[in-house]
Amino acid sequence: MKKSTLFVIVLLLSVLLVACQGDGQKLAEELHIYNWSEYIDPEVFTAFEEEYGVKVIEDTFSSNEELLAKIQAGATGYDLIVPSDYMVEIMIEEGLLAELDHANIANIANLSALFSDPPYDPGLVHCVPYQWGTTGIGYNSDEIEPDSWAYIFDPTMAAEYAGQITMLNDSRESIGAALKYLGYSLNTTDEAQLEEAKQVLLATKPYIYSYDSDQFEDLIAADEVIYGHGWSGDYFAAAVEDERIWYVIPEEGGVVWADNLCIPATSKNKSTAELFINFVLQPEIAAQITNFTWYGSPVEAANEFIDPEILEEPAIYPSAETMERLEWIQDVGEATPLYERIWTEVKAAGQ
Repeated sequence: MKKSTLFVIVLLLSVLLVACQGDGQKLAEELHIYNWSEYIDPEVFTAFEEEYGVKVIEDTFSSNEELLAKIQAGATGYDLIVPSDYMVEIMIEEGLLAELDHANIANIANLSALFSDPPYDPGLVHCVPYQWGTTGIGYNSDEIEPDSWAYIFDPTMAAEYAGQITMLNDSRESIGAALKYLGYSLNTTDEAQLEEAKQVLLATKPYIYSYDSDQFEDLIAADEVIYGHGWSGDYFAAAVEDERIWYVIPEEGGVVWADNLCIPATSKNKSTAELFINFVLQPEIAAQITNFTWYGSPVEAANEFIDPEILEEPAIYPSAETMERLEWIQDVGEATPLYERIWTEVKAAGQ
């Protein structure tokens, strides 16, 4: 065989390998992702498109419940979604997620042990961890240095900052924070404990500026509020632009969570979605995402590429002692309507 002919054959095979994924399907022209806002470096989408010729189109949501409602309502245009741990459990039970073909996701081997077999999806059958973090208190360090949930839930302390405090517009997160303040598990199904948490939320509501899951960090930067309940990475990302802003895990503990890349059962572009998952599990890409979001990466091999300022920050990568005070939000099963009712009543109070 002539060398020129051999070269052409090799070239054609290379093109075919790029154009097709493990199950033999041709790559989609577009990949539709339903994601949290400001949760990926846009350059990652650009790099994926340049390498594979697939355009990524992103829509955003502000809570797990919003995500679930949209998928339950029959939204079929998404190829990747980014639910948190407890929501993964719910979506698996409802048959909303496709099973992953690990043969198409070789970089899954780059995950750390903590995320390689998570309790919400043992064996990573349906999802791959994307980013992880904690939920605590972000604050204007020129005005205050909170270290406890009491700054939000003790009415005497909260009254000093009336109208300058925010909480997440998220039933499990906000009720969970009240439960941790009271010394209970944030996954309790005990009605008496949940009623106690409800009363704590109602007592502090007069001092809350807003329940917000989208711009709580921006409200501090704009001097609209002084501190608030929110996700670690959002506050740290804001700190890059405003050095007054910082974040703390309250002494009572809080939520440790992982958001995950999952493929809806209705996706028609499963192999392309798996290609994207494999792409972002590359150490350099995973680090690029963490350096943009200031959330922890579940990709252990990414550590050498993560900015030291992030990797060495204990509120981003907590100590073992701190981790013991944190809990995963879990599916509370039949108690779910009780949580939703409590949150509806808290939001409606005083209106």
